Amino acid sequence: MCLGIPGKVEAIEGKEAVVDVGGVKRKVRLDLVEGLNQGDYVIVHAGFVIQKLTEEEAKDLFDAIEELGEAMNW
Repeated sequence: MCLGIPGKVEAIEGKEAVVDVGGVKRKVRLDLVEGLNQGDYVIVHAGFVIQKLTEEEAKDLFDAIEELGEAMNW
């Protein structure tokens, strides 16, 4: 089982991007997904973007993570 985290692409330089994941910015690799642009939503796992998301899909995931955090008293 893997845990992929949704985020928003802030900047792209070559095969790397800066992705905002819940307010934390991380450099990630883009080797596995093509055609990404600044402003796209993605799933990040182990330092790699593994999937592009629509804005609606990303919002649904952000909401689910927030609900999970509330249920676990985070």
